Amino acid sequence: MLGTRLDTARIRAARRVIDPIFLDTPLYRCEALEPGLGCAVSIKLETANPVRSFKARGTEVVASLLADNASRAVVCASAGNLGQALAWSGRGRELDVTVVASRFATRAKLDRIRALGAGLELVDGDHEMARERAAAIARHDGIRLVEDSLDIETCEGAATIGLELMDTAPSFDTVLIALGGGALATGVGHVVKALAPEVEVICVQPLGAPALTHSFRRRRVVTTDSTNTIADGVAGRRPIPAVLDDLLLVADDAVLVQEASIIAGMRMLLDHAGLVVEPSAALGIAAILEDRDRFAGRHVVTIVCGSNVDVDAYHRWVGAAPLTRP
Repeated sequence: MLGTRLDTARIRAARRVIDPIFLDTPLYRCEALEPGLGCAVSIKLETANPVRSFKARGTEVVASLLADNASRAVVCASAGNLGQALAWSGRGRELDVTVVASRFATRAKLDRIRALGAGLELVDGDHEMARERAAAIARHDGIRLVEDSLDIETCEGAATIGLELMDTAPSFDTVLIALGGGALATGVGHVVKALAPEVEVICVQPLGAPALTHSFRRRRVVTTDSTNTIADGVAGRRPIPAVLDDLLLVADDAVLVQEASIIAGMRMLLDHAGLVVEPSAALGIAAILEDRDRFAGRHVVTIVCGSNVDVDAYHRWVGAAPLTRP
C-alpha cells in the first residue's frame, strides 16, 4: 500500500527463516533514562545475539535463499556488522562467504569476521571503496553480491523488528532509527507506517556522515566526498537511489546529530541502562538530547542496533569527563 519495494507479507514470512535467536529481542521501558531526557523512552535491544547487531535478521533471509542454489558463494562489503552477520548465517548453511572491508574498520569487528570463518579482504580506503571491490569480485567470480539496503532481503529482515514493535509495544508515538545505508530505517519504517501510520518515524544520522539525510531533505541523491564520525556503522557517502525512494515514503523526518551528543548518548546508555553500545546505537538518544523540547511528553522507542565496539576507543569516549548538556 505504501508503494515501497518492501512487502508486508514477505516480511511476515521472513520470520520463519530467521533463526529464532535473532527474533523477539527485548523491548522495555527504561525509566532510568527518562529524567535526563524529558520523555518516556522504550528500548528495542538488538545486541543480545551472537553477532551483537540487528544485521543477521537480513543475512538469515539471504542465506536461506542461497542454501538452495547451486552456487553457494557470496560476497559483501561491510563496515563490520553486516560481515559478521553474513559470516554467521553462511557458516550455518555451509556457504563460502567473503567480506570486503576497509582496513581502517573497527578491529574487533574484523577479528570476529575471521573467527566466524569468512574470507576477509581489506582495502586501503573507506566503505565505498569496499563496496566497489566487492562488486568487482562478484562480477569476476560470478557469485552473489549482497548489497546492504539495496538487496530487499536486508530491508525485509530488518523490518521484522517493526513487526515486533507493533505486536508487543505499549502505546508509543515516535520511533527513532539509526540511518546508515537505510535497510533498518526503510524496513522498520515500512511496517510502522503500514500498521500504525500515526507513529512518527524519525531517522538519525551523524553530522559527519550526512549524505542520506541531505538526500532525504532535498528529495534527490546527494553524495559527499568524505565522512568524519565515530559512528562507523552509518558512515556512508553514496546513497542508493532505490533506498532513498523508499525512505521518502516511510520516514517523517531525518535529523543530524553532533559527535558530542553521540558520546553523551553512549554514556547515558551505560550509566542508566547498563548497556555498552557502539556509536550508531546511541543515535536515537543523541537526537533526544539535542532537541528535548521536540520530544517532551512523548513516548519514544529507540532501536539499540549494535554493540560491536573497540574497547579502547569506547573507554576513550565514554571514560572521559562528563560532557556539558547540549
